[in-house]
Amino acid sequence: MSFISLRSLSTRAIQITNNKNAALLNCTRLYTAASTPAKFATIDESARAQKQMVYGRDLSAAANNAHGELRFDWKKEEIDAIYHSPIMELLYHGANVHRIHFDPLAVQQCTLLSIKTGGCSEDCKYCPQSSSYSTVVKAQKMLDTGEVLEAARAAKAAGSTRFCMGAAWRDLAGRKSNFKKIVGFVKEIRAMDMEVCCTLGMLNDEQAGQLKNAGLTAYNHNLDTSREYYPKIITTRSYDERLETISKVREAGISVCSGGIIGLGETDTDRVGMLHTLSTMPAHPESVPVNALLAVEGTPLEKQEPVKVWDMVRMIATARIIMPKTMIRLSAGRVRFTEPEQALCFMAGANSIFTGDKLLTTPNNKFNADQQMFDTLGLVPKAASFKVDLAADSPVNEKKECCGHDHPHA
Repeated sequence: MSFISLRSLSTRAIQITNNKNAALLNCTRLYTAASTPAKFATIDESARAQKQMVYGRDLSAAANNAHGELRFDWKKEEIDAIYHSPIMELLYHGANVHRIHFDPLAVQQCTLLSIKTGGCSEDCKYCPQSSSYSTVVKAQKMLDTGEVLEAARAAKAAGSTRFCMGAAWRDLAGRKSNFKKIVGFVKEIRAMDMEVCCTLGMLNDEQAGQLKNAGLTAYNHNLDTSREYYPKIITTRSYDERLETISKVREAGISVCSGGIIGLGETDTDRVGMLHTLSTMPAHPESVPVNALLAVEGTPLEKQEPVKVWDMVRMIATARIIMPKTMIRLSAGRVRFTEPEQALCFMAGANSIFTGDKLLTTPNNKFNADQQMFDTLGLVPKAASFKVDLAADSPVNEKKECCGHDHPHA
């Protein structure tokens, strides 16, 4: 081979190397810490969007909406497209949005205690506490003060920074004595420097105000599912009644905790519908629990198939993208998921779990197993936060859902 040929090959090799280095440099520049600490750096999606066709296909809906900015005008079609993005894309972009607003390793540990179990007059088809069904759960009186406060102290000692109390009631009508005790519980537990959450059924304005004055951090009132599917699950309380209670909670200055359950027999459209209702509220809920049904013998849904982890990942990642500042809580049903499967949920954007042996009446992961998982995944406990609403510093939605239709309100 001639000297000239060798020199030509050498020059060509140098050009190829330079091109590769330039491409690598461009890829590296996609990483930015403009809005987050350096150790939680995210991908600059505006730069990435310039290469939509780099792989011969358009960016996914998850990629196109992974900006981490608050929106209250989501369309169902947009959420549906995000939800149905390729799972690897959805997982990645949920994780990326999560890092914009949260420490990705910080997971809040919460404890949920049933302070009044069973005998509920509601007919929720998933619930073993309903008096409409014959299950292993029997009606009990409300726990006394000593039992509740002891459980709260034990939860705090175990690392929980949020203590939740649930009562199997439709509402608080005729329960003045018990409600007075609960207000006392809230004051005592709040004094322990813990977040305090309650779920007591429907509230009126006066009751919401009393809970707020007692120091209640959040009130849980789940939508459970979409407006369309809801009547197939519950007939004793309307969807609008749930929304009205949420409005009273918000108006009282208490953080809203509202989510739902998957695995009830609903469709993907129903899951998207529930997320649409939550994400177009006047302000996004402070927290959204994502529950997977744990079918209980004796309930109408006892034969339902267990929820797959990929369904949880889709729900969590979609919720994270459309409600970027919200706490997404990996709730009931976690006991069915392995440690690697739970890791996928945290990667998708979940940053809260419930610890303790039970969630109201259904089993939960063991404390030691959770501690081992934290060690394995490098997770750290998330401190308590007493902000009323994580989205409170942003403009509120100009539309409300109050009657089944989206329309302007005065």
